[in-house]
Amino acid sequence: MTIRNPIEWSGAQLVSAAHAAGAVGRRIDHMRDTAHSPAPAIRRIGAADIWQSLRQGFADFQAYRSDVIFLCATYAIVGLVMARLAFGSDLLPLLFPLASGFAIVGPLAAVGLYEMSRRREQGAEAGWANAFDVLKAPAIGGIAALGLILIAVFLIWLLAAWGIFQATLAPSLPHAPTPAVFAQAVLFTAPGRVMIVLGMGAGFLFALLAMMLSVVSFPLLLDRDTGLDTAIGTSFRAVLANPGPMALWGLTVAALLLAGSALAFVGLMVAVPVLGHATWHLYRKLIA
Repeated sequence: MTIRNPIEWSGAQLVSAAHAAGAVGRRIDHMRDTAHSPAPAIRRIGAADIWQSLRQGFADFQAYRSDVIFLCATYAIVGLVMARLAFGSDLLPLLFPLASGFAIVGPLAAVGLYEMSRRREQGAEAGWANAFDVLKAPAIGGIAALGLILIAVFLIWLLAAWGIFQATLAPSLPHAPTPAVFAQAVLFTAPGRVMIVLGMGAGFLFALLAMMLSVVSFPLLLDRDTGLDTAIGTSFRAVLANPGPMALWGLTVAALLLAGSALAFVGLMVAVPVLGHATWHLYRKLIA
């Protein structure tokens, strides 16, 4: 290892930046080239396929237990940090919206799990390091763009949740209420009950949008070199073609994420990987 002077170091950084900019440019060009690519056919599925996908997802989780728990420990840590921030600041009204946001951004966080399930399906060895193989996918530009879309949906959801709080419960609360005072106001006052109803309704719509955007899109972009518009359109078509089973899937996702968050967020280390692996198998059943 040699010590370079500032001019050499600066030159190396400029070269690295140029390579990175070139890579981004190639990704953008590739996204343009694959736009309007042919859409795959959609299969009709039933409730049995949902349960089978969950069983297969759990089998993948058992096969990679230590790897995925290592990867998904981040969810528990992030959840606990969010809870601490919320209880220690004016973010308390956003604690539930932040926690429920896992349903919106979870598909992005689970992309590495799709890759592990894909490799296991092919009979290849896989470990936690293979989760990062998604960065080599031809459609990584589309995956990144879709991830940004989900993050935008999540941020809009937080703004909507804050607006609902301000319009309902906030006027009747003291400044910086304690968690006990806040919980009592939410559960035992009329404005609190209105906030719950409006918040659950809005949250359902945001979660539905996130599911329709991503349930097929991420696995499809990982599995095939297709365009972002095609992937999103296929995901919407898959949900609309299977309203009953996909409603069951959405309820199952919500229930498992709620249970995982209720257990001090530690349960997310199991719920998230099982759902992530199961999503890959659900995609395989939905797409011909």
